[in-house]
Amino acid sequence: MEDPELTRIREERMQQLQAQYGGREAQNPKAQEERAKAVEETKHAMLSQVLDQNARARLNTIKLGKPEKGQMVESIIIQMAQRGQLRGKIDEEEFIRILESVNQQMPKSSSLNFQRKKRLFESDEED
Repeated sequence: MEDPELTRIREERMQQLQAQYGGREAQNPKAQEERAKAVEETKHAMLSQVLDQNARARLNTIKLGKPEKGQMVESIIIQMAQRGQLRGKIDEEEFIRILESVNQQMPKSSSLNFQRKKRLFESDEED
């Protein structure tokens, strides 16, 4: 026979482990959505603390045009803030320097090539 207290302790420990490693909550989309929303709010709060209005507006414009690039710049700025590499709010000039360093790191992926096809019935000589 098992001790009821031992069973209770095992159940509590199991619940703690499931909560810690995402057992039941990983299957609950509502909990995941709330967690993602909390992460987004934290990220926006941190960015509003380290960016001035002009830099924040520029970041939002970049995110509209190139979302991947905007997310990369956001993560770089947040990492800099967490490491204590920022002395105050980032103004627009400092933000532009960060953007230039990101541009150097990112490969150029946009190129467009147009090839014209000749029509079968079109002659090369004109009358």
